[in-house]
Order: sequence, then structure tokens, then C-alpha cells
Amino acid sequence: MQNIPSALQPLIGSRILLLRDQRVMIDTPLAELYGTETRVLVQAVKRNLTRFPADFMFQLSAEEFSGLRSQSVISITPGRGGRRTAPYAFTEQGVAMLSSVLSSERAVAVNIEIMRTFVRVRQLAATHADLAQRLAELEDKTEVLALNHDTFSRNTRNQLKQVFDALRELMTPPDPPKRPIGFAPPEDKKNKT
Repeated sequence: MQNIPSALQPLIGSRILLLRDQRVMIDTPLAELYGTETRVLVQAVKRNLTRFPADFMFQLSAEEFSGLRSQSVISITPGRGGRRTAPYAFTEQGVAMLSSVLSSERAVAVNIEIMRTFVRVRQLAATHADLAQRLAELEDKTEVLALNHDTFSRNTRNQLKQVFDALRELMTPPDPPKRPIGFAPPEDKKNKT
């Protein structure tokens, strides 16, 4: 079985796009990976349309096609003025079905690598979703801790203020006793009589 060139392996992951909430590959980059022309790939698919239901393959809308063109995902073919029809997008199952339509050794080898890449992308997406969930939980816990800390700090500051006020009162010398108003006999005389 023919091995795919090592230069193509890193390209596969970058060719998987998210369209209509599905991970897909467009016909032109697929044809490039398979080492064939886009028109040959599309002809092979059209000859076997029963193998490609809507959840395996769909043709891009004019808006989607325009968006891809503006992102330079689809280049204009020199000398022809570009594509005349919107490209086809193949889901993971559609790409797997392509190996039965394009039966060359290279197509089979490329398909194996594409399937492995789809699996890695799915695993990465699951990992990222798990990390995002954990990050959200950590944020929530941090907010609760901050609120608890603020409440604790406020209560502690109030309690410390009360302690300092009480200490200040204890440190302040008592006022000397005031003399009573009116006549009071001296105490020395009371005790002697």
C-alpha cells in the first residue's frame, strides 16, 4: 500500500472546517490530498450519488462559498477564472465513503490518515469542552470564595474595630472623681467622732 507523503500529513488537520455545525472537508483540498483533480473527484461522487446521502456530503450555499473564498480557503484557478459551481463538503462519513469511490492506493492511504485526523480533532474538541467546563466551575468557586472572603474580611474588620475600641477605653485613665455639689463635712471629722 502506498504511503502518503509526509508533507501532506500536517495539512490534513488544517483542512478540516466547521460548516453547518459539522466538521467537513471541501472537495478541492481533498482532491489535492488524493493527488487528483477536483473535477475527477466530483465526477466520481456524482456517478455514485446513492453512496453520499445529505449527512455524508452537501454542496455549499452561495453565502458559504463566498465566505470560504474570502478566507482564502478556496483559491482561484489560474486561467479559468475560478470555480463555476459551489464546492462540495464531505463529513467524516462522506470522506470514508470516498475511499470506495476512489479506489487508488493513494486514496486509501490518504483516507486512513484523514480518519485518524478526524478522530484526533474529535478528541481535542472533547478535551477542550472538558477544560472549558472545569474552568467555568473554577471561576464559580473563585467567585464564591471571593464573596466569602469579602464577608469574612468585613466581619473581621468590624470585630477588630470593636476590640480596638474596647482596648482604647481600657487604656484611657478614668476621670478623677468630681466633688459633689453642696456642703460636705470633711471625712476626717466623721471618722473621729
